[in-house]
Amino acid sequence: MSGDRTSESGPLTYADWRDRLEDGELVGLECRSCGHVTATPKRACIDCGDRILDTCPLPTTGTVHSETTITVPPVGFEGPYQVSVIDLGETKLMGRIRSDEGVEIGASVEFVDTVELDGMPAPVFEPTG
Repeated sequence: MSGDRTSESGPLTYADWRDRLEDGELVGLECRSCGHVTATPKRACIDCGDRILDTCPLPTTGTVHSETTITVPPVGFEGPYQVSVIDLGETKLMGRIRSDEGVEIGASVEFVDTVELDGMPAPVFEPTG
């Protein structure tokens, strides 16, 4: 296992991931065989295919890997809003950006909240600098 993370044995269900996200905690899965980390629940490692995955905490700060602005939002949402793929070091996670100015690729961001999109939570990040 990587670094000084404390992992928990057993599968991470979507319901568990959702509950922990709503409680302000970012968690993912780490493969026991190859050490690959993913930010969302999976049944098998996407690198080696092993099915023994442990729940692990993820960093709450990261760097914007890519971004786009949704100018025509889905029905029921106000726009425009920005979404981004956040590089958390060992894995990447898509989230919504909360900032009046938006963010650029390479910007430092921090996990601060969740937003419901069609009944599913999504992490919200804000610039740190």
